[in-house]
Amino acid sequence: MTTPLLSVRDLTIAFGATPATRSIGFDIAPGETLALVGESGSGKSVTALSILRLLPPAATVSGQILFKGQNLVTAPPAELRAVRGNDISMIFQEPMSSLNPVHTIEHQIGEVLAIHRGLRPNAARARTLELLDAVGIPNPRSRLSAYPHQLSGGQRQRVMIAMALANEPDLLVADEPTTALDVTVQAQILTLLKSLQQRLGMAMLFITHDLGIVRSIADRVCVMTKGDIVETGPVGTIFATPQHAYTRHLLAAEPKGTPPRSNPDAPTIVDVHDLKIWFPIKAGLLRRTTGHIRAVDGVDLTIRQGETLGVVGESGSGKSTLGYALLRLVPSTGTIVVLGNALQHRSWKSMRPLRADLQIVFQDPFGSLSPRMSVDQIIGEGLAVHRPQLTAAERDARVVTALTEVGLPPETRFRYPHEFSGGQRQRIAIARAMVLEPKFVVLDEPTSALDVSIQAQVVDLLADLQRRHGLTYMFISHDLKVVRALANRLIVMRNGKIVEQGDAAAIFSAPQSEYTRTLMAAAFDVSVHSDADAAQSFEQAPPVTPS
Repeated sequence: MTTPLLSVRDLTIAFGATPATRSIGFDIAPGETLALVGESGSGKSVTALSILRLLPPAATVSGQILFKGQNLVTAPPAELRAVRGNDISMIFQEPMSSLNPVHTIEHQIGEVLAIHRGLRPNAARARTLELLDAVGIPNPRSRLSAYPHQLSGGQRQRVMIAMALANEPDLLVADEPTTALDVTVQAQILTLLKSLQQRLGMAMLFITHDLGIVRSIADRVCVMTKGDIVETGPVGTIFATPQHAYTRHLLAAEPKGTPPRSNPDAPTIVDVHDLKIWFPIKAGLLRRTTGHIRAVDGVDLTIRQGETLGVVGESGSGKSTLGYALLRLVPSTGTIVVLGNALQHRSWKSMRPLRADLQIVFQDPFGSLSPRMSVDQIIGEGLAVHRPQLTAAERDARVVTALTEVGLPPETRFRYPHEFSGGQRQRIAIARAMVLEPKFVVLDEPTSALDVSIQAQVVDLLADLQRRHGLTYMFISHDLKVVRALANRLIVMRNGKIVEQGDAAAIFSAPQSEYTRTLMAAAFDVSVHSDADAAQSFEQAPPVTPS
């Protein structure tokens, strides 16, 4: 029997008197992929963080985490530093909060290579370019000087993957590594990880809420709920004959439902003509403009009251930038009319009275929630600004109602964002937007961090709120299954332009453009190929040696 590369025994993690895991255990053999699945708050990410001793000081850990026979729970700091980033690497769930906002992409990847491999700047730059190319960053040389905020969510996640794979680790801990990726890039990344695993003999602990990914990439699966592993076994067995009721619940959970058809006679809420957002490319000592990145390039669209417009496309296609422009969060040219108000030439001050009716849920909940404010303060802040007539008791009642609607207990309003899982933080962000009862909401990947059963609940919640209040949504997502359950109309974007638009049901059943057909195939038939084409940049790279 193969000796496990990683062996977890009786692992119990607690925060004060609250246990996060209870005497859990599992093994990972060299070259094996073990998937850890379960709903948000089940203890998946806490388990992953414990492997490299990255838990906060308030956590108490007992049990054993044996890596190549070494107990990492009791390992001294010097030995942990030798293991971290070299023998064991980690891809974190939220790239915006994991990447350093004041350092360039080249600096952050190069730092990993310099510390663990001793590479000098020129060698580190060459290896960085290879890594960025291998994980699908277009024109990687132009991205070396970019900062995290200048990349899309999917591009930031790919940078994190490049950093984790830089030193070719023996074990890769991947905590929701494809959460922020569009469907086509998700398939590419999964293929890349699988190919690298086959070449390097690398083991993976793969944490995800997407059971479709588990089926395609994992060898074995552990199902977690409320800190316990309730079922373990080969992927084929678990999917074919699940034994535990919770496992059956997960497998049955998927966003369902058919959105109502659009009303062509409903009032127009958003009317956009020839919208352009071009970001200048500056070069040289005098920083002269040498070109432009056409994030949004000549977009026309209309959204009617009570309608949900789905916006889909690959990472970097301009989806999120388009949503920001409609709310005047980024400068643009063209015509934008929302709720009868021409926004294009309004000052920031004159926009403020409209903000209560125009809300947004951002893609990265950890980056958009203030770490210094309690949940009560975060959700109640908008009420204090836009509903100053409310008493403190009335504000608190509305906060409680908003939390209840998104599936969080009212008592959690006294906690802080870092005390929640990624999915719970996203629900807080949704509650913050909905508490003001807006008329138009831009939803930028609102379900990307949520497990499948919570996704279904949030889709049902959004649909219910829309029916009761006549809300109008722009729903931006790479998850086409969620979009299909919620959107009346659909636009497909690529390189800043709309390549297809129309009735959502018609596009899903018979897409007209080749690009849309590619997206649909990737979304509804996720698979991991055995060929090593995706790892070609790694294969061709010379051995890394200190210089």
